[in-house]
Order: sequence, then structure tokens, then C-alpha cells
Amino acid sequence: MSRIEGVPANKANPLVRIIYRMVRRELGRMTGKRELTPDIPVRAHRTSLLVGYGIFESTVARKPRVDAHLRGLVQLKSAVMQGCEMCQDIGSQQALAWGVGQEQVNDLYRYRESPHFEETKRLVLDLAVGMTLTPVQVSDELFAELRSRFDDAELVELVNLIAVENLRSRFNAAFQLPSVGFNEGAACARMEGPRMVVGDEPADLGIPVATA
Repeated sequence: MSRIEGVPANKANPLVRIIYRMVRRELGRMTGKRELTPDIPVRAHRTSLLVGYGIFESTVARKPRVDAHLRGLVQLKSAVMQGCEMCQDIGSQQALAWGVGQEQVNDLYRYRESPHFEETKRLVLDLAVGMTLTPVQVSDELFAELRSRFDDAELVELVNLIAVENLRSRFNAAFQLPSVGFNEGAACARMEGPRMVVGDEPADLGIPVATA
């Protein structure tokens, strides 16, 4: 259950009610379910922030250059590392809709050892892991590998997408926002829990990380 109640439609101002209808319509297009994700009514406590967030999200989604399969993987990986139940749910649904196989969703927690991931997918997942760690751990070696496969605009898009998922997941996890069943009938990616790098000892993730 959410730590605070969202603004119900019957108590929302006219602008917020319009936003609720727009979000339901967009989520219906994306997922087939015209559900309102629980973060939106919570954000509605500050209308100006809700409006700004909506504009930001629409810009992030506009005319992507990175393959949908890769975008689905990195968003989902970041979400499950942070324990965001809502993002795990909708992220698993979106990943499957964007061509990620159920085997990949099931094996996301062990993507480095799984036979269902080829090297480019492992590298973008390394980036998602490194950016979601505290503190961020993205090595020069990893970045060089990514630059050999993506141009600058694609790299900016990937890094921005992972950063945005960190924003979503951290907001939702702080308020303990629940899932609403977007991925009902299919398996969600396994939750991995938070990870942290302390001092000079990076987490043992099997990826190239920088040390002090």
C-alpha cells in the first residue's frame, strides 16, 4: 500500500483530471489496460511538478533511436535492482511487448551467465547496472565498448533512459507504490534488491567497474 494517498479524480482540479484521462489513454495504447499508474495521483499533490514530469516523459519517449529491445532491457534491469514493484510490473510488460523474450526476462538477474543474451545486450545491461549502483560505477573500459557499438546520440539516449528509470523507480519505491497488474498472466523479472559499493570494494557483478 502506498505511504500516502493520491489525489482522487473527484477532488482533482480540472487540469489534473485532463492529465488523468491522457495518461489512461496512453497506457491503454501501450499496455491494453486503461489503468492509471499510482504514481500519477501521488504526483498530483503538486500540479506543476506533475505537468513538468508529463512533458519530460513525453520527450523521453519521442522518436527513439535505440532499438526497443535494448530500451526495454535497461529500464527493467534498473527497476528490479531498486525494488520498484510498479516498475517491475509495467517494465516486464513493456519489455515483452518490445521483443524481449520471456527467457530473457526470467534470466535478467543472471544476464552475464545466461545463454539468452548476446554481447551487445550484456554491455547495455552492464551500463544499467553501473548507473544504478551507489555510487555510479561506469568504467572507461565499459564506455569504450559501448562507443564501438553506438553513436553519440544513441549513447546519450541510453544513459538518459537509465537515469530516467532511476528517477521513476526511486520515487515509486520511496512511496511504496504497488503494481496494478499490467503484466498479469506472464512472469515478471525477478527482484534483485538494492546494491551498494562501499569504499574501494565494488559489488561482484562480473562487469568492469572503476575503483578509487
